[in-house]
Amino acid sequence: MRSNTFKILLLGVAFMGAGALAASAGTLDDVKAKGFVQCGVNGTGLAGFGAPDDAGNWKGLDVDACRAVAAAVFGDPAKVKFTGLSAKERFTALQSKEIDMLARNSTNTMSRDTQLGITFTGVNYYDGQGFMVKKSLGVSSAKDLNGASVCVQSGTTTELNLADYFKSNGLTFNAVVFEKQEEADAAYDAGRCDAYTTDASGLYSIRLKMTNPDDSIVLPEIISKEPLGPAVRQGDDQWESIVRWSHYAMLIAEEFGVTQANVDEMKTSENPEVQRLLGIGEGVDFGTPIGLTKDWAYNIIKGVGNYGESFERNVGEGSPLKIARGLNALWSKGGLQYAPPIR
Repeated sequence: MRSNTFKILLLGVAFMGAGALAASAGTLDDVKAKGFVQCGVNGTGLAGFGAPDDAGNWKGLDVDACRAVAAAVFGDPAKVKFTGLSAKERFTALQSKEIDMLARNSTNTMSRDTQLGITFTGVNYYDGQGFMVKKSLGVSSAKDLNGASVCVQSGTTTELNLADYFKSNGLTFNAVVFEKQEEADAAYDAGRCDAYTTDASGLYSIRLKMTNPDDSIVLPEIISKEPLGPAVRQGDDQWESIVRWSHYAMLIAEEFGVTQANVDEMKTSENPEVQRLLGIGEGVDFGTPIGLTKDWAYNIIKGVGNYGESFERNVGEGSPLKIARGLNALWSKGGLQYAPPIR
């Protein structure tokens, strides 16, 4: 009896293991079957992070995260379709499998990471919440906003941080709450509130859309930690690894000077780190174990570029936003962007 029971237990464990493997491969199989990655992005358009240009082509730091995954899977960064989502819609769309991944300037918090059935795969932008005001208001600090009306979007960490900041500093405020970002943008532009609060990167983007951008300033205070990054559904380890390491590959490429322009030339590099990144050399294959080809990272760099290139053209000095690297510099240059080694 003990022997038969033991055999049954072994069969049950084996069955459960096979089921787990099948579940973990689900999203990749689905993506390959339909021929593209469905990526959730900012539905109202956030310049520098996710917004269509005049020709309808999506561009931005978050958009590049989606294109990097498409390049890793298909060898083609164009094999991605975008679903525009509001702050309220974004997590439900991921949970319901409407999208394969979410890259919509979303903050990783404990409750989101533990209660929503989703997993954040990394941080593609270290941000923090700030305030924008009209210069005519005559304030130079957020602590001067006692009694002010503040435009804020509902369903965000921004709304909670706003209340915490004013309470901790003994200040009062009147929240003017909107479900959609474009409604908050329009209200601030029309003078319905004294200040506008959201992630600082978003404020620089929103200011560009105002009727008179130069009439507004972003105040110096950063009142929160907002680590923004892509997210996937929990329980799919393979897909989680693909999305996470697509970001890491871009960081490693920047660290070792591998760019979109020189990636072919770098195939002859003698640096073992570069060889492992590009899948060069006999037995060097880190793609196959996660369902990709050995040149998965090469395809990302060739199609999208490294992290530094993506940052500069979308939000950095090469963009209208002209945001400094700051915390988003590589760890070797005083920032927080850091990738584990490929080995």
